[in-house]
Amino acid sequence: MQENIIKSRYPTKKIFVGNVAVGGDAPISVQSMTFSKTHNIEATKEQLDRLQLAGADIVRLAVLTEDDANALKQLKSLTTLPLIADIHFKYKLALIASQYVDCIRINPGNIGSKEKIKEVVKACNERNIPIRIGVNGGSLEKEFEQKYGATPKGMVESALYNIRLLEDFGFTNIKVSLKASDSPRTIEAYRLLRPLVEYPFHLGVTEAGTLYHSTIKSSIALGNLLMDGIGDTMRCSITGELEEEIKLAKSILRYSGRQKEGLTIVSCPTCGRIQADLVSAIKKVETSLSHIKTPLQVSVMGCAVNALGEAKHADIAIAFGNKIGHIIKGGKVLSKHNENEIVDKFVYEVEKLAKERETEL
Repeated sequence: MQENIIKSRYPTKKIFVGNVAVGGDAPISVQSMTFSKTHNIEATKEQLDRLQLAGADIVRLAVLTEDDANALKQLKSLTTLPLIADIHFKYKLALIASQYVDCIRINPGNIGSKEKIKEVVKACNERNIPIRIGVNGGSLEKEFEQKYGATPKGMVESALYNIRLLEDFGFTNIKVSLKASDSPRTIEAYRLLRPLVEYPFHLGVTEAGTLYHSTIKSSIALGNLLMDGIGDTMRCSITGELEEEIKLAKSILRYSGRQKEGLTIVSCPTCGRIQADLVSAIKKVETSLSHIKTPLQVSVMGCAVNALGEAKHADIAIAFGNKIGHIIKGGKVLSKHNENEIVDKFVYEVEKLAKERETEL
């Protein structure tokens, strides 16, 4: 059923950001961005390590000064993560950064004249690193802002103009982003541009807000686009902890059906039919099994109404009754336990099943 709903990914050109393939048949990669001053080597290295541990594939760093740009040389030697230099306003910083990083991100709306962009293109061409054209709905070039306003159409026209500009300079090692601060404009812009170019897309909602707001905006926008077959790399922007960006992005990939990694957890809503402390049970299950990367469908159900049907479709499940519960594996009852012991038994069985699946793979 799910496979019929989710569309095939659009065929796109494959490029490389360091050793990470983006586009084509490559897995959809997850990105984040450090918030330290990049020239603060110690603080930035600590954040790169945190992001790598959380599962980031690529990391972007803000380059505001020459000190930031020059610091990239040392930072590149301290991590195995592909690094992207984020450049605004000062194109000469891109020329310095291009010597050390794996990709340059520029916003054509604020980087300056054609000649400045041409210099950036030349530097990236010489080192065979890609350029991300980062179009933001809030900072379009004046000509597009005046003609279209901060609309999806204006964003697409800006992207097309700058793609052609890079192509005219003989550069095609490109990826593109079209970010707005709300989900509808973001979705529409990506959908409008997708049939018109072959380049891979970086997905994201810019200025998405705190974890709560970003979760909603990013899930709506990125989830819709991913199910449409659009997207080759992505970031969930959050005002908050770095690791939450990675966690949210990976969850959207998993629940949109684009990434088969980790547990997909189904649990009952709270209601009067529940016959166990389901809230405590599901929290313990999530915490105890968060390390598992093997794709498994897991259900924790609180009453007989939902339990049996959902359990049949899960790889492994808890079906609670009145102070007791059954562990069901592959649609068959595996064991019966008291409420106070079943979660520990369940965690053990899930870990055991994950190891069995890993061996099979």
